[in-house]
Order: sequence, then C-alpha cells, then structure tokens
Amino acid sequence: MILAKSLAETLARGLYSTLMRAVVAPLLPLRLRWRARAEPLYGRFIAERYGFYGTDARGPKGAGVNPLRLPLRLWLHAVSLGETRAAEPLLRALRQQQPDLQLIVTHGTATGRETGQALLQAGDVQLWLPIDTPGAVRRFLRAWQPQVGVLMETEVWPNLQAESARAGVPVVLANGRLSERSLAKSLRLHALMRPAVASLKAVLAQTEADALRFRQAGAAQVEVLGNLKFDMTPDPALLALGQRWRSHADPKRPLILAASWREGEDAPLLAAWQQLCQRCDAAKRPRPLLVLVPRHPQRFDDVAAMVQAAGLSLVRRSRWTGEDADHQALATADVWLGDSMREMPAYYALADVALLGGSFAPLGGQNLIEAAACACPVVMGPHTFNFKDAAQGAQTAQAARRCADLPEALDFAFHWASDPPALALARQAATTFAGAHRGAAEHMARQILALSTLKGA
Repeated sequence: MILAKSLAETLARGLYSTLMRAVVAPLLPLRLRWRARAEPLYGRFIAERYGFYGTDARGPKGAGVNPLRLPLRLWLHAVSLGETRAAEPLLRALRQQQPDLQLIVTHGTATGRETGQALLQAGDVQLWLPIDTPGAVRRFLRAWQPQVGVLMETEVWPNLQAESARAGVPVVLANGRLSERSLAKSLRLHALMRPAVASLKAVLAQTEADALRFRQAGAAQVEVLGNLKFDMTPDPALLALGQRWRSHADPKRPLILAASWREGEDAPLLAAWQQLCQRCDAAKRPRPLLVLVPRHPQRFDDVAAMVQAAGLSLVRRSRWTGEDADHQALATADVWLGDSMREMPAYYALADVALLGGSFAPLGGQNLIEAAACACPVVMGPHTFNFKDAAQGAQTAQAARRCADLPEALDFAFHWASDPPALALARQAATTFAGAHRGAAEHMARQILALSTLKGA
C-alpha cells in the first residue's frame, strides 16, 4: 500500500513536471508580454522566472555561488499585493528578533513586486518566483542558498516543496489560510498536493478552521497563531491624506467607498448606484458620492470608461493637480476613481462606509481588516469565503454588516452614512475589533526563528 502510494505520487509529480516544462514554460513569455501591455513590470526580468540571474539581479552570476554573506538568509514568498502587505509586520518582527536577517523576497505579480520594494533594506534581494519546474527551482535555490523559506498564506507548489526538501531548506507556511474550495481541489489532486503540503516544516494558520483543513490536506505540524493582517498599522500620513481629500467633498453628501472592486461587480454597482441617486433626487436629498477603487491597476481605464458610459461624471485620482478647477470637479462629481496604488488607507480614511469588493460576486471577498484598522465600517455581500472568520468576527463586533446584494448594500450604506450617531458607534466598533486580535507577527517570527537549521546558521 505504501509502495503504491509512493509510486502514485512519483507519477503525479512526473506528469505535472512534464506539463510544466512542455506547455507552461514555453508559453509563459507570451503571457507575460501580453500582461506587460497594461503593467510593464511583467515584461522585465523574465529570465528570473526560469532561475537565471544576470546583470538585472542584485546578486552573482551563475549557480553554485553564495551571494549573501550575512549570518541569516531568509527567503520569503509573497505572491501578490495582499500577501506582500501582510508580510510587512512579520518582517518587522523578524528583524527585531534577528537584526542580521537578510531577505530574499519573491513575488508572482507586478502589484506584489511593486509593493514589496518597501520591504527591502540594504543588501536584500527581490526576484520573481521561479516557474514550478524542477530545474528552475533548483537553479533558484543554488544561486541564493536560503536557510529557511517562508511562504505567505496559500502558496504551496509541488516542485518548489520537493526541491526545497531535497536541498535541506525548511519551508514554513505563514499566515496560512485554506478555504473549503481550495481543500476540495487539493483532495482531488491528493497524489500531487499531499506530499507538497506534508513537506512543510510548519503551517502557522490563521484560524482553527484553517488548521483543520490543512491537516486534512496532509500537513503534519500545524499551529494556530492568528492573522498577520491585524498587525498591519495604517500609515498616519495616508490617513491624513484621506482627510484632506474629504475636505474637497460636499459635507452634506454621504461618501461610500467601493473598496478593492473586482471584475464582474462593476455593472451591478453602477446600475444600483444610478437607482440610489434617482431616489435621492426624487426625495430632494443630496446625492451620495461614490469612491470606486478597482482591485487591479490594469482595470483602471476600463472602469473609467464604464462609469462615463453610465452617464456619471468622473474625477480620476491620477489626474488631480490641486488646482481650483480640481476642487470644483471633486465637489460636484458623481464618482471619484481611485486609480492609484498603495493609498488604500487614504481611501478608507476618506469614506463614511466601505462596500467590500469581491463579496458581491462569488469571488470570496477581500481583506476587511484594513478597513477596520482605519475605523471604516464595512458592508459586505454574501461571498466572503476567503476571509470567513474575519468577516464573521467583524459582523459580530458590529463593525460590518452583511447584505444579500448590491441594491440592499447600497441602501444600507447610504442610511448608515446618513446617521452620525450610528456611524460613530460603528467606527468605534471597527477600531476595537481591529485592535483586539493583534500579536500574530511576534508569535510567527519566534516560530520561524526557532527552526534548528536557522538557529545554527
């Protein structure tokens, strides 16, 4: 039985590796160049995706050379924007506990890589994660020789895990979360995914439910340490910026933020918004102001075109100049489009109430913890399976409300924003909720540094 299982796992990874080499690897440059049309960073450093590091990388040329001479070399993989931002408090705690840490940080998306630049200190290295073929992963590990790997949240890859284990690099999954959907997919591909999950040195899970699912997926060492996103501290300068923006809006208009808005939610939002504005006009009440912040920067122009096609007047954040004409446009526009990066706390500080992107279509929702930390109440839709426990906790704390669809959510948000005493209570509830769950970063840093291979480095 054990031999049959081992053979099945070997065959599964062999077939997977063949497909990655024969299909994915040759087509990847075409996909990256296509994505680079909207986000140019995808077209840069493509060789890193295959484990080759030349003059564009801040390190040596050729495999087998150890470019990092400090006592502790930690590799952290944060695939995209959310994982990269969650890594910030963890890295802060790691550096406090181990000041000589040198970071090798990898990403999979342009937004992750752009955001990750703020995590770097002198001597750190930033790269693309190599494609998941045995050769690319081996070249990455030989070139940079990390002493420990930290994967953020969900990123488990069959060859990445197998080659890390072969090279003697312990890998930890930090801030681990696993939805029911992801577990079901993992179980369907158990011959491929179970060895990868089982090879993790430790899984530091967000919740007990996540921990249970990781154990079902094959993880041996699982501990619940909480959610790093509660340890994220909004930048005071961005909060102040949001308040300055707010001063340009008509104080009589409720201000509703559509935060991290996802493709598929735009048309329903704009249709429901037009209906809300019509009801306000009929009742001779001030129209609310919509601040719409798309999740992905490549959608900025498309969303702007949709807003204008709906007959709504638009002001784009990227085109504000601070001139008097801007102030007049800001005061009278139907929609402000948040087409900027790394300013989300400013948008939350600007808003009365936020609608949670990704929760009004079956996309699983976005992180609402950041909104709570900025004292911004949240109205969410029915789909929050990616952040189930945080969503339920915020609702129980009365920092968030759940609605069945966008028309209901907009009505609720409008009335919430129009009721100053209720809004003040919700803001306080959000702040209390965000502050009650801090501390995960310090605990996770201790666990990572406690690995024997790291302590002896």
